[in-house]
Amino acid sequence: MAVPQNPPPGGCGPRIALINGSFEEPVVDGMAILPDAAHSAPNAVPGWRTTASDGQIEIWHSGFQGVPADDGRQFAELNANMVSTLYQDLPTKPGTKLYWKLSHRGRQGPDTMALQIGPPDAPVEQQRMTDGTSAWGHYSGEYVVPPGQSITRFAFKSISAAGGNNSVGNFLDGIVFGTAPCVVVTKAAVPDGEVKIGDIITYRVNLRNEGGSPAQNVVLTDKIPAGTTYVPGTLRIVDGPGNGGKTDGPGDDQARLDPETGRVIFNLGAGATAGTGGTLPSTVDAPGGTTVEFRVRVDRASAGRQIENQAGATYDNTLGKDVEHLTSTSNATVTPVARAVELVLVKAADRVKATVGEAVTFHVSVTNTGPNDATGVTVTDRLPDGLVFLAAQPGAGSYNPATGVWDVGAMKVGTTQTLTLLAKVTKPGPLTNKATAVANETDGPVTDQVTVCARPQCPCPPDGVGCRGGVGCGRSC
Repeated sequence: MAVPQNPPPGGCGPRIALINGSFEEPVVDGMAILPDAAHSAPNAVPGWRTTASDGQIEIWHSGFQGVPADDGRQFAELNANMVSTLYQDLPTKPGTKLYWKLSHRGRQGPDTMALQIGPPDAPVEQQRMTDGTSAWGHYSGEYVVPPGQSITRFAFKSISAAGGNNSVGNFLDGIVFGTAPCVVVTKAAVPDGEVKIGDIITYRVNLRNEGGSPAQNVVLTDKIPAGTTYVPGTLRIVDGPGNGGKTDGPGDDQARLDPETGRVIFNLGAGATAGTGGTLPSTVDAPGGTTVEFRVRVDRASAGRQIENQAGATYDNTLGKDVEHLTSTSNATVTPVARAVELVLVKAADRVKATVGEAVTFHVSVTNTGPNDATGVTVTDRLPDGLVFLAAQPGAGSYNPATGVWDVGAMKVGTTQTLTLLAKVTKPGPLTNKATAVANETDGPVTDQVTVCARPQCPCPPDGVGCRGGVGCGRSC
């Protein structure tokens, strides 16, 4: 029995998240000083504003002057043309717990900045960070929105920089401030409707992080549903962060089938490997999330049933004081499978050689080998020219000699019904009697036939000598 989707789309509550937290937009070549988000210029830096009087923000591309980005391909220098504060103002709900993290680095030596969070007119210093030039420093924490605070400022204030130049110092990158991650898993089955035995079902699963912080260690699992068989080589990461376009073929390191549990496993997100899941950003930065797919073939055992499937994801919120291990469950897909029946038809005669004027008894048997009970079973056995109907004994239903249709009706799995037909041979030659069976649940008719060699009668001489009633005389077919 499937469990409800949790959380459902839109069920994560109000999302609070920074825009352009890692300064990936606009893309710069080397270094550029650009207008902040208060400007309408096409090259303005999305999300971020500055208290600098010139309204400019300095963005560096990874590797410029030998400094690598800590997250993504770009980062910012807090001291652009002057000492200032870089900030974003976000609508917030009192009582909401928000998580933050950032990376800080000195440019020419130890640089110091302060993190401020609070109302826009009086943000409160939360922590001071001092880092040198050898590596990025990493910081994180929590913040609960106090009563009455509907707008919260998240800001970085330059305190000091090595060398004393007001336009040099305090690199920033990988900034997160927002609500906890909340991954919504949505599943679809293609085709969206009834299938038959042997058909292929493609399962496509989408994961979107509707929270305000990145989800870490994202892993999707999906059990191959009963009554189906996994189609090898069909695991595929369709799109999303960290997508390598790989399948479960040689060289794959993100998706696999676990034969012991019968589950497909996807390690998803940026930085995912064979052993761990990666990072799935908020939909602010990754609106489409990430999507995967795999295929199964419908087995005979599923005929007349429904194939139900549901995926699940695990991920972590690593920004708080303690790591939170979280789970999400997709909606359930239900695929009906058409009823299926395989009929076995056998046609036989009590003799394969007969003389014109003799009677031949035909036996037609039909067996339902399943996998479902059959309905509307009919057998058509129209006697060919040279055979004249004499009598019929159907084991079930009725036989119409005019049409040759034997209306058998319903048949349970494993049952057999037999029709006995008595016919008179009226002309010599090979006489082929063909029967065809079909049911409401079969893909098509099945047939069988038998051929009787009819010989002409031997005419009697005038004196009757040598006449044996025609038996045994004449040429064979």
